[in-house]
Amino acid sequence: MSTSAYSDDLAFAHRLADIADAITLDRYQAQDLVVSTKPDKTPVTDADRATEQAIMAAIAKERAQDGIVGEEFGKSKENAERYWVIDPIDGTKNFMRGVPTWATLIGLVERRSDGTESVVVGVVSAPALARRWYASTGSGAYVVFANGVPKKISVSKVDSIANSSVAYSDFVGWNEKLSSFRKLLDSALRTRGYGDFWSHMLVAEGAVDVAIEPSLALWDMAALDVIVREAGGKFSGTNGVAGPFQGSGLSTNGILHKKIVEALS
Repeated sequence: MSTSAYSDDLAFAHRLADIADAITLDRYQAQDLVVSTKPDKTPVTDADRATEQAIMAAIAKERAQDGIVGEEFGKSKENAERYWVIDPIDGTKNFMRGVPTWATLIGLVERRSDGTESVVVGVVSAPALARRWYASTGSGAYVVFANGVPKKISVSKVDSIANSSVAYSDFVGWNEKLSSFRKLLDSALRTRGYGDFWSHMLVAEGAVDVAIEPSLALWDMAALDVIVREAGGKFSGTNGVAGPFQGSGLSTNGILHKKIVEALS
């Protein structure tokens, strides 16, 4: 566990992830799983809602001064200097179908006096994959497999798109950039549609060199951002602007970042 200035925050984020894992694993592959459709036409399950409610309750109890931005229940304390960004189940469609690629994403954002914001703590917990990734500013990034010993992770050193492995979700949402995206994939050595959080965590581990998604919300990205950065990579929107606030997500090993942004533009 980190001994940085954010060690208490990271420990709390792990406790939140433990709370989430207990709920999500219990409901995973449940025969009575309740599924409904949100106004944006995306699915939500009783597990999504129960998980976010439990996390919100824990934050209210232990960090009452902090704000919350959650996928299912919106915002609270919007002017707080720090706020937790929660995606109770990233990969809900996978969760519904029994595909184990889903995770709870927990990020902590700090607002600076100049109005800028940055993610300082991130935990990505994927209990059906027996994995949890985490990081805090200045302390590196780690993965734990099957509750074992934490392993420090780092991005790859691949320096050309022609030799790179590129991960993505699908071709939906690219709109006018679809042609550029397809050309990028054609120019890479290997491409795979791992999707969602896992693509970006594979970048942090150095197993994949680039992960791209054209349309994402803050809760999809906050936790990923700090983990990729602490692993030595870069996280930005597809426009190249750093951080998880651009509505799209691009993770790279850092070396390839400029080249990928140029290829997409």
